[in-house]
Amino acid sequence: MRERKSEPEGILEIPLVGDLTDGAADLCDKLLSVPPGGECILYFDSLGGNPYTATALTSLILLRGLKATGVVAGECSSAALWPFAACRRRLVTPFSVMLFHPMKWQSEENVVIGEAAEWARHFTQLEKDMDRLLADLFGCQSEKIEDWVRACRYVTGPELAAAGLAELVELAPLDVLKKYLFP
Repeated sequence: MRERKSEPEGILEIPLVGDLTDGAADLCDKLLSVPPGGECILYFDSLGGNPYTATALTSLILLRGLKATGVVAGECSSAALWPFAACRRRLVTPFSVMLFHPMKWQSEENVVIGEAAEWARHFTQLEKDMDRLLADLFGCQSEKIEDWVRACRYVTGPELAAAGLAELVELAPLDVLKKYLFP
């Protein structure tokens, strides 16, 4: 996970690529390097990851009051949707894609039946809470998110923009895109 300062504005640019869980410590560190209330641009090309990693990244963005701009450069699916939704500005391209689906869980551990039952109870509540949070972050009716989740729906950039949840930008040279990224 490479970071770079953009010239001349000095806004930190952070890529969120691949499984968020694999780079969680690095991503948290990069978000913590943005001053509270500061600006950054998050570039998404992620299939998601652990919901707790998504919660941690989302919490850092919100609790630190970051003025984050999220850009879906490729895919922003599953758990990656929460930090994207936490961004104050959300940009998508005609080729961006977001997968909304029910949470999945698995255990590779040997667990006793009581622990498995408690995990199932907790996970059911977590899924409801996370779907509600996602709708709140996007500023939309929870039914919209629930419909997409139940359908395991791939939503394109133009569809997300048409729903009023992001801004659609055309792919163009940097001098044209500067008005979107560095207003």
